[in-house]
Amino acid sequence: MVNLSVNINKIATLRNARGGNVPDILKVAVDCQNFGADGITIHPRPDERHITKNDVFNLKPLVHKEYNIEGYPSREFIDMVISVNPNQVTLVPDGPNVLTSNAGWDTIKQHNFLSEIISEFKENKIRTSIFIEPDLKMIEYAKLCGSDRIELYTENYAIDYNINKEKAIHAYKKAAKFALDLDLGVNAGHDLNLENLEFFVKNIPNLAEVSIGHALISDSIYLGLENTVQMYKRICL
Repeated sequence: MVNLSVNINKIATLRNARGGNVPDILKVAVDCQNFGADGITIHPRPDERHITKNDVFNLKPLVHKEYNIEGYPSREFIDMVISVNPNQVTLVPDGPNVLTSNAGWDTIKQHNFLSEIISEFKENKIRTSIFIEPDLKMIEYAKLCGSDRIELYTENYAIDYNINKEKAIHAYKKAAKFALDLDLGVNAGHDLNLENLEFFVKNIPNLAEVSIGHALISDSIYLGLENTVQMYKRICL
C-alpha cells in the first residue's frame, strides 16, 4: 500500500484570496484524514501566500496521521520545523519567488549544505526527504547527504504519460530500484492525478508515499472532497 498525503496549500490559497477563514484549512485537514488520507502535506513560504506560520503550528495537534512539511531550508524554516516536530520534512530547492517546486536538488553541488541540515533534523528525530529528479547520481548523493527518503519529482512523467507511458515511467522505475538498493525510501509528487497515478503506483513497487495537492483539490470541486480523497486512496491500495 502507498500512503496518500494530501497537500492542502490550495485550500489556503482560496482562503487567503478573500481573507477570513473560509475555507477552514484546519477542518479540511481533519476531514481529509477522516476521509482516508494517510497524511497532510503543507509547503509554507516566507510570503505566506497560502500556508501561514500560524497554520503550521495550528495544524500540528490536528494531524493524527503523517504530518509532512515541505520547504526551502532557510534558517527560519529549519527552526520552525524543529519547533513543530512533524513526522517528515521534505526539502525543496526553490527560493521564495518560485511559484511552485519545479526542479530537484543538485545533491552533488549542495552536498555539504544538505548534509548539515539533514543532520540537524535527524538530531531532532524528524524523517528527511529530498525533492529530486530521477537521476541516479543525484540519488546516490542524496544517500550520502544522510537523507532517509527521496521524493521523485514527477512532472516529466506526467507530461510524457499521454505520449508514451512506458517511456515516461522508465527513468522513475530505474531510480526507484536504485534507491531501494541504497536503502532509501521513495516518495513521489508533482502533477500526479487520477489519470496517471495508477500506472505510476503499479510500476514503482517500493513507493512509500505520494503527495498530491493541485489535482486532488481541483477534482474535488466537481467530485466532492470526500469522494475525491477516496478515489485517490483506492488507487494507492
